Amino acid sequence: MLTVHRLLDFADCFTDRNSSSIDFSANYWYQGNCPQSGELLRLPRTRMSEELARGLMQYLAADDSFDREGKMYGILLVEMASGEQGILKAFSGLLNGCSVVEGWVPPIPGRDRVQGEEARALTQLEAMKQELIALNQLPQRQEYQALLSEFELQLQVLNEQHRNCKQQREQKRQLLSQNLATEALSIALEQLNQASRLEKIERRQLKRQRDETLQPLKLLIEAADERMRALKKQRKELSRELQAQMHAAYTLVNFLGKSRSILQLMPANSIPTGTGDCCAPKLLHYAAANNFKPLAMAEFWWGPSSGDKIQGEFYGACGDRCQPLMGFLLSGLGQNKSKLPIIYQDDWLIAVNKPCGLLSVPGRYLDTQDSVESRLRNYFYDDLNLKNIHRLDLETSGILLLARDKETHSKLSGQFAKKQVRKVYEAVLSGTVKIDAGTIELPLWGDPENRPCQQVSWECGKPSVTGFEVMAREGNHTRVEFLPLTGRTHQLRVHAADVGGLGIPILGDRLYGCRAAANRLHLHARELSFAHPQSGEWLHLQAATPF
Repeated sequence: MLTVHRLLDFADCFTDRNSSSIDFSANYWYQGNCPQSGELLRLPRTRMSEELARGLMQYLAADDSFDREGKMYGILLVEMASGEQGILKAFSGLLNGCSVVEGWVPPIPGRDRVQGEEARALTQLEAMKQELIALNQLPQRQEYQALLSEFELQLQVLNEQHRNCKQQREQKRQLLSQNLATEALSIALEQLNQASRLEKIERRQLKRQRDETLQPLKLLIEAADERMRALKKQRKELSRELQAQMHAAYTLVNFLGKSRSILQLMPANSIPTGTGDCCAPKLLHYAAANNFKPLAMAEFWWGPSSGDKIQGEFYGACGDRCQPLMGFLLSGLGQNKSKLPIIYQDDWLIAVNKPCGLLSVPGRYLDTQDSVESRLRNYFYDDLNLKNIHRLDLETSGILLLARDKETHSKLSGQFAKKQVRKVYEAVLSGTVKIDAGTIELPLWGDPENRPCQQVSWECGKPSVTGFEVMAREGNHTRVEFLPLTGRTHQLRVHAADVGGLGIPILGDRLYGCRAAANRLHLHARELSFAHPQSGEWLHLQAATPF
């Protein structure tokens, strides 16, 4: 099966231009952060790739079968092992009901492993669909509506008659009151009241007849509606189970040669239907699996417009299905293959030297997912319970400790909580500290109106204690060793900057008042000492100060 086309052959078949005259500048970048190094990886959509994609559009336009269903198509310009350039082309989902089509990139492998389960699930889903259609089109629904409309019409006619009769009775009451004596008037008025009561009885009888006639139908319809709700719930659960099986089976390969399932790359409860069936993942996976070097990619919509998608327009990676996979798929394309420096590792623990500017744990949003924890989870992807035991600020470098199982995490967290862990930080302050050593005790409080800043508050603050010792005075700066006895957010930064502490902010700490130019926050977690939770051995970890 021909899947990769030689560039010149592709250009001859699909375009009227000579490829050597096409502009290679980028109009868009497919991009994502490498899960291991955090490096931003980018693949362009160049004018040349757009021109080649337009050639594919000409091919699609010549065949009416491609116009029946709107979908995304894409091409990937690659360099083969021979150095020759070639073109891969792909479609999203199915093409005319088929997932495998000659000349097109095949689907991501793994689906075949769940074909049996998929077939059974699809059979069940189709049966549920047909039952839902039958329940929704139940003949008794129409019968109920017809009878209800008939009774409503009868009530409307009866109410109109009774309104006319009531008006006539009111007129008679006025005439009788003027012309009859007391006893005769009472008898006549009672007759009118009796007529009114008979009309009410007539309305009640009609309503009772309506309810008795409609009640069996209503009960049957309510039972059908209850069954429909149960079927829809079952259908949703079955679809979710099938998608989870497929996402666990779909296996992606990147340009580092690493393989991951979609379930390992995305949170299980937030994987949209169809993830892994889009053009971009199919193209990049196929290129990586066949050792092709990607040069440029372009995706476009073809067929009837749908939502904001217009035929012949180019689009980037979709935000929910493709973008979360981009960092992994593009891994191996970047020049910088650096990994986190691991300073200690065994079956229970991992300690890294966290660089300045890297989060300890992932943030809430897509652009804050790069962190020590996320990088290590991708590197040690079998360590499902890998978790930070403590944290360092984004701008603080140094030793960060992670547990590889829940028991280790619990034991070490207990040591931190009981102040059994010895921590040593090194900092450079943007001024001269006159005293040589001491202890700072300033309670800290996080002001909800000024996050993430902390402030000293004797009313609301939590106890915070820091020991310090001057290591050296270097011109207008002071190198200090901090020994925090508590672990509050920004504790060392506030204790350094506040007038109740040292009164001099850490160099590079713009959050707490350092205005001196500096390339980073000069705070480093240099040493960490604790009892190993498994052996009880006292571990003393060190990471050289980088400033």
